[in-house]
Amino acid sequence: MLSLTWLGALAWRMRSQLLDPVGATSTAGVVGTLGAVAAQLDQAAAELGVRTRRRSSRPGDVARALDEGRIIKTFAFRGATHLMTPDEAGVYLALRAASRMWERPSWQSHYQLAPADWPALREAVREALIDGPMTRPELAAAVASHPRFAHLAPAFTDPSATFLKPLAWRGDLSLGPLREGQLTLQRLDGNPRWSGLPHLDEAGPRAIEAYLRAYGPASADNLQYWLGEGLGVRRTLIRQWVARLDGRLCTVDVEAEPRLVLSDDVDELVAARPTSAVRLLPKYDQWVLGPGTRDVHVVPAELRSDVSRGANVVVVGGVVAGTWSLTGQAVVTSWGADAAMPAHDDLDTEVARLAEIVGRPLHRSTAGAT
Repeated sequence: MLSLTWLGALAWRMRSQLLDPVGATSTAGVVGTLGAVAAQLDQAAAELGVRTRRRSSRPGDVARALDEGRIIKTFAFRGATHLMTPDEAGVYLALRAASRMWERPSWQSHYQLAPADWPALREAVREALIDGPMTRPELAAAVASHPRFAHLAPAFTDPSATFLKPLAWRGDLSLGPLREGQLTLQRLDGNPRWSGLPHLDEAGPRAIEAYLRAYGPASADNLQYWLGEGLGVRRTLIRQWVARLDGRLCTVDVEAEPRLVLSDDVDELVAARPTSAVRLLPKYDQWVLGPGTRDVHVVPAELRSDVSRGANVVVVGGVVAGTWSLTGQAVVTSWGADAAMPAHDDLDTEVARLAEIVGRPLHRSTAGAT
């Protein structure tokens, strides 16, 4: 079994995630590489996470990619909103839909909707959206005009959006552009790049390969976090898909921990050398969400609480060394007690790069400095 160090493995992962060196790909290329990018309604953190991975970018690149259908925004991991390419979305939505949450007795009772009612409901939703995006109240009114579904109007406008998620997972709709600050919904099959949901037996192995390509070397716990906790995939299915990929996977030893990688990536992984690269990443960046904040090789235990609560992170050599915030023109950093501190020049260079992205002068500061 090949033996590797964590600093070398994280250097390879930084390269895979377009962080060191920074990539020259498109917005859709970044999103496709990461698999999914967490995106809240304001979208600012998601855009920063994408632009940080591009040598050249402009404000609004994410919105333009959404408008062009090169990426979509929909409910995915943990029911939260994510940016994905249409192709990757098909894979992850197929896995999420496989849980068939709408068939649970609690769902049937709460929404007064039997599994046999869903085909007609889905058709009513798609028909309502045929002329373009609608706000949730508009969609609720259109669907409730069918006597059979009149009682569901409040479900469409519930702030949690819980009822909308199975419709997203099954490819009936995705999130559209904001209209006067209101969320809109649109048909997903109106995007020419959307090819539908692949069969579960195809989607599972594809998801594992994509994860290892971006987030390897990975443990069984990492896969369970990404696919099991994130998408509701049963642990037994994950094991079956890993077994089916046996000829394409390799187990390596990372400081006495067995980890999975794609066989095609082994040579580059072995050749990777530790990096001192410094990156200022936004809150809930995929660098930490991909492996999960419980992974102490990326997020030290002392910083996990801050990272989980949405702190922006300073990554040094692949490890979260501290957090940062903007106060006026100051990038204020706070460091973990045992952090590997970056060289001032390296941090200044990254602050200058952040200033270019956000479009205003910035300088480095330290929490507590006077």
